Amino acid sequence: MAFLLSLALTLSGALQLPAAGSGEFPLKLEDIRVRDPFILAEDGTYYLYAQGGNRARKDSADLGIEVYRSRDLVHWSEPKQVFARPKEGFWGKPPIWAPEVHKLDGAYFLFATMAGRAGGRGTQILRSESPEGPFVVLGEQANTPPEQTCLDGTPWIDTDGTHWMIYCHEWCQIKDGGMLAVKMSKDWSTRLGEPITLFHASQAPWVRPHPKPDTYVTDGPFLHRMKNGKLLMIWSSFVKGHGYGVGQAISKSGSVAGPWMHLEKPLVGGGGEDGGHSMIFRDFSGELLLAFHQPNGGSLERPKIYRLKEENDALVLNGALLPTKPLSSSRPNP
Repeated sequence: MAFLLSLALTLSGALQLPAAGSGEFPLKLEDIRVRDPFILAEDGTYYLYAQGGNRARKDSADLGIEVYRSRDLVHWSEPKQVFARPKEGFWGKPPIWAPEVHKLDGAYFLFATMAGRAGGRGTQILRSESPEGPFVVLGEQANTPPEQTCLDGTPWIDTDGTHWMIYCHEWCQIKDGGMLAVKMSKDWSTRLGEPITLFHASQAPWVRPHPKPDTYVTDGPFLHRMKNGKLLMIWSSFVKGHGYGVGQAISKSGSVAGPWMHLEKPLVGGGGEDGGHSMIFRDFSGELLLAFHQPNGGSLERPKIYRLKEENDALVLNGALLPTKPLSSSRPNP
């Protein structure tokens, strides 16, 4: 019944949110299972996007993409559907992974990974006039190249106005997972030219092979322009020791094309914390925050939010935003 009510509200338009802590915001972060959390801060509301299968603890479930809303990052609404997968005439099939929503050029663009292509997974871009959807598919095919098994596309607009999509070329196709970028049209509907390779996972000193002795994973890129002008990328893989983590790389040119230099130690995961697929946002006071999921499996994943500081040419964790258990793994992980 709650899901049907949520769907009805989606179709009727945006809601007027009551004050935080009321009956419309019954959830805390520890109540919400989300892999690859993404938070958009917009007009006094925080939007946390997730694929519906996360909530159902069945990631292959065909439940589209949902959003949780909050006014304070503490109290959250029940989920509301913002995208239901078209059952006909659409290439994408479940599972849907890593939805993220960006406000770009006055509209809201959703980037999500889906299965269903002969070449494997791909990233689809969708558009809406509202952060609560509904989101409409751009184009008839995935926005990543059809011959590549890809995931986790994310946008960036360089200082010269060039629109880029940065994405991962998966280890399961090429063994040493790649981080690639391709130029996009101004409306984000079309690739322009051929992708370029920014780096491979094995080039980062903090990464270990997984899940096979000769394979290296790239996951979850997100770009951030620092106050000193440096362009930084956070991304995830499996860290030396055990568990999942988040590393940092800096573009020597200050643009997407790089070249990219990897920091030696991970931002998250150096102590076996087993958390990752992160993103960066600012709260409404302007504080810089990092969101990621932890742990990395067992249907135990929960969104974590940590304060960030910029120190020299790197980001450092500056404590949990909310009272939380110590950042340590809650389950064994290979």
